[in-house]
Amino acid sequence: METHGDLCEWFSMATKTPPVLEPSISRQKLDEHTFRMSDSVMLRVYSSTRPHNQKIACLQKGLIVVVNGAETVGEGTGFGLPVLQYSRETFFSASSTIDVSTRLGRCAVAKQFSMDRVARNSFRDIALENHAARSLIDHLSTLYQNHPHFRFLTLKDLTGKIGIRKAFPETAPKGNVTVTYTIDKTRVTVEADFTKLQRTGLRRVFMLNEQSARFFRKYADSQGTELLDEEIGAWGVIGGEWACVKTMGNGLGFRLWKVEGSILRRGREFLQGSLDWVGLDYEVNPMCDTFSYVIEIVGL
Repeated sequence: METHGDLCEWFSMATKTPPVLEPSISRQKLDEHTFRMSDSVMLRVYSSTRPHNQKIACLQKGLIVVVNGAETVGEGTGFGLPVLQYSRETFFSASSTIDVSTRLGRCAVAKQFSMDRVARNSFRDIALENHAARSLIDHLSTLYQNHPHFRFLTLKDLTGKIGIRKAFPETAPKGNVTVTYTIDKTRVTVEADFTKLQRTGLRRVFMLNEQSARFFRKYADSQGTELLDEEIGAWGVIGGEWACVKTMGNGLGFRLWKVEGSILRRGREFLQGSLDWVGLDYEVNPMCDTFSYVIEIVGL
């Protein structure tokens, strides 16, 4: 019989005790699963839409970094979150199921996302594509940060006054994406299965890997690029072999590598009270049945 042991100690927040996990046990009927990486760093996954932060409160998340008991995801999606862009709509997930097991002595979490929500962005009742909405918010962010007389407003007040809203209404699902996170010491292998999706009209597939911009503030890559905070920008293509995002202090962070047949991008948005994410995101060939990559947790 195998247990998590020193590899990735498993905690049920409901029982506060680390139960033994046998290979034959594939499903844990709990909302929260937490895996220990070091004395201070853990990874967490929910079957519900927790944590309910800001504009994506109603959406599913991937793996969340937890430091000294505090979740550091902000408005980020977590590691390994699928997003689908069809010809008419962009689809997200608001419901999931989770299986927890061991695989060759390593912890494995299979999370099945039902792609059942669509994005709705509007500006004065004019529909906007996501990239246009992000450009507008980037402009507002610059104004907000550079003009002190705006700072007595929260961002919610500021965007509300000019008519920006975001919603993710429920819709008929486009199928399921199963993402398996295999946790091994300092690395997470992410494997996404797209075989249960409707492919008609599917134009782009994204695998998002995001945490909080307030916590992870430094960017570096294999080409020697070093960026801090707003210098990271939004949706820049990464040309090197790898890229990494870290904290300012102890250097805790995450590194991803380029994968053949995909595009790796960096991105960051921060605006007090509304936007708080930084990430390294893949754009994947929509005809791929599977896609896999590795996340290295650095600075443990």
